[in-house]
Amino acid sequence: MAAQRRNEIGVRMALGADRGRVIGLVMCEASFLLMIGLIAGTALALDGARRLHSAIRSQAVRPATLVTACAALAGVGVVASYSPARSASRLDPMHALREE
Repeated sequence: MAAQRRNEIGVRMALGADRGRVIGLVMCEASFLLMIGLIAGTALALDGARRLHSAIRSQAVRPATLVTACAALAGVGVVASYSPARSASRLDPMHALREE
């Protein structure tokens, strides 16, 4: 996502956006996509557990397990998003403007 919007980020930095704002922009978009994925995944996991429980009478989903899995996935998503955000904040605005 950050690589696709390289020119836009370069223009923002040329107009005065600092590194923190660029990192915040990329992290905010990544967090939004992460939350959509977590909500959809949780809904599908709960539906699958309900169907499995009715088919073989297994134990239902434990809330602690679901919360731990969501927290682990969110942590991995944030860590994975930080590296592209940091590299986008180091972009040379003049180089991006020349490509525009």
